Amino acid sequence: MKPTFCYRLLAAAIAAVLVGCVALPQGGAGYARSPALPTPPDPPDNPTTPEKAALGKKLFFDPRLSGDGSMACQGCHYRHLGWTDALPLSRKVGGGMNTRHTPSVYNTGYYTSWYWDGRAKTLEGQVTAAWKAQIGAEPAKAAAVIAAIPGYQVEFRKVFGSAPDADNIVKALAAFLRTLNSGEAPWDRHAAGDRTAVSADAQAGHDLFVGKAGCAICHQPPLYSDSRFYNIGLEADKANPDPGRYAVTKDLQDRSAFKTPTLRSVGISGPYFHDGSVASLEQAVRYMASGGKADANKSTLLVDRKLSDQEIRQLVAFLHTLTSEEHFEPPALP
Repeated sequence: MKPTFCYRLLAAAIAAVLVGCVALPQGGAGYARSPALPTPPDPPDNPTTPEKAALGKKLFFDPRLSGDGSMACQGCHYRHLGWTDALPLSRKVGGGMNTRHTPSVYNTGYYTSWYWDGRAKTLEGQVTAAWKAQIGAEPAKAAAVIAAIPGYQVEFRKVFGSAPDADNIVKALAAFLRTLNSGEAPWDRHAAGDRTAVSADAQAGHDLFVGKAGCAICHQPPLYSDSRFYNIGLEADKANPDPGRYAVTKDLQDRSAFKTPTLRSVGISGPYFHDGSVASLEQAVRYMASGGKADANKSTLLVDRKLSDQEIRQLVAFLHTLTSEEHFEPPALP
């Protein structure tokens, strides 16, 4: 897409959405939110509770959900890697590879579409699709495996009032994912008034981010994503380019357009972009700041910003301040 709206309008729209979010119980399996973020909204049929999220956390780490018992959801989403996997392309159960890089699941409860191409319309739908395709399960069969475990029987009856089944497994997983919010990164502390939280270079990088470099046009705080889709030229010289959003909409303007990724914890979530083609954060910044590769459908927002080496380093310093520092304990499985 080639939007012409301005950053201020987009930021105001996101703020309006966030202000309207429904308050949820605190505690449970997840993190403290950034001071700039309210609680993510729930669907009416799947309200988040601490108990449901704690159950979903166990399921997220349990390889018995997969088709062959070898791979958990966590197998592609590691906390110390910003809930990604450090691989250019994500792997599937059985050793197969996907054609795209694992996206972070940070702040996923705030989104309105999921996957790089936005094909999933609900978080529960995304969980179901990944359960089938990524970890190779037949949900009904995998649910029967979980239902045979006494500890899960007790917890499901406590949370749902019934034995484990595929629908409630999906709901528990989605509830856990809605608790994976970005917590307090150094920049959040700086924005809240702690002037010792970040370096002078990081502060200069922020000024570039919202100004000359143009990053905040699409990577809007506090999520550092606008959840829109853009062609940034990465598919231009490929023999078989990834159609991106076009595969969903069939709109030619969406050819090779991909969702704006969050920059929360971007300093630890490389490699970068939908195809994992760029190894370092500095290289990713240089690519974007230079305007990317030529492509007839490339977003008009992506232009050469003519940044100096020092300005590139300052931008990278700022981006590292978006890495959250919350504590996370893997669960004990029943």
